[in-house]
Amino acid sequence: MVLSGLQRSLRPMRLEWEMVFAAGGNEALAAMDQQPFDIIVTDMRMPGMDGAQLLEEVQKRSPLTLRMVLSGQSDRETILRSVNPAHQFISKPCEGEELKSRLIRAFALKDLLQNPGLRGLVSKLDNLPSLPAAYLELTQELRRPDPDLRKIDELIGADMAMTAKILKLVNSAFFCLPSVISGASHAVKLLGLDTLRTLVLTAHVFEQFQSSLLTPDEVQQMSDHSLAVSNSARKIARFEHADQPTQEGAFTAGLLHDAGKLILASTLSKQYQQVLEYKEKANLGLYAAEHEMLGCTHAQVAAYLFGLWGLPGTIVEAVAWHHEPAGSLGVKFSPVAAVHVASAYHDGKNSLRLQDRTPVDAAFLANIGCADREQVWRKQLDSEGR
Repeated sequence: MVLSGLQRSLRPMRLEWEMVFAAGGNEALAAMDQQPFDIIVTDMRMPGMDGAQLLEEVQKRSPLTLRMVLSGQSDRETILRSVNPAHQFISKPCEGEELKSRLIRAFALKDLLQNPGLRGLVSKLDNLPSLPAAYLELTQELRRPDPDLRKIDELIGADMAMTAKILKLVNSAFFCLPSVISGASHAVKLLGLDTLRTLVLTAHVFEQFQSSLLTPDEVQQMSDHSLAVSNSARKIARFEHADQPTQEGAFTAGLLHDAGKLILASTLSKQYQQVLEYKEKANLGLYAAEHEMLGCTHAQVAAYLFGLWGLPGTIVEAVAWHHEPAGSLGVKFSPVAAVHVASAYHDGKNSLRLQDRTPVDAAFLANIGCADREQVWRKQLDSEGR
């Protein structure tokens, strides 16, 4: 009945989309064997094969397919099993307009990452790799009889990978929250210790970072840089008297803005090594070298993944355009502007192998009414940094 209802509600889209409706997992896989599909939306409870099992199989067979779950009254254990193979969760009952809106946004993401090889690689990712020290400290704390929630909050909030995964989960339909959550601290409190234990100790949602390309010191430097940018982005939003969601979004986007570098370094180490070598040889910033060598950038890679995961749009936008903010088409101050200027500010203070050269886009700042604010922000950041 639900399937028939969705089929009727999506009939107006049949001239734009080719849609196939399957009564179960095996039927869906048979259809996917006949032709490729951009998106699969599955219920969780089905006879023979549940939604988590289906998506695990789709992930193996068709990594380019975006995977969505319809979440209704499924038990907690089944939902947690679907955290990794699912990109997004949708509440059930689901109105046709809500599903249509989700699908339209998902199709728009395809334009963000034009390189099909990289798009396939990113689509396969379950997790971002967490820093080893942070991961170990978190697992040790969660194994204690009486864990300190404040310490857990601090550990997750300082690690880009754990922050991204926590936000993916807490914004899913499983929690049925009335508003979008943009900050890790709020997300940790909503999840609670029992769910966090399950995710970290049994669901393997967080994994340790491993890469032959980067030394432990370089990984730590990247983490320190991201945390510095996130703090500065939040301060800039505060200087502009932005509301709390904007300040929180600026902090989270700043923490996640360079996550694409970790993705590329850990999954495409050989190609990324060539990018780093070309950067030095051609005397370019890393962003420009990526664009020339890979046909896309770390900003696009991370934004594509976060978009697949259903993270808040303001965060995805700020990550995607932190080097080229004019691409966001923003008309007022937002996390895009805060992260753009904070990134440029800290790029000028460091000399790292994975450093970018981010010139501030003065025309963009003028267009959002902040033409003469950059120097004010820099002076305030300098003053608070002393």
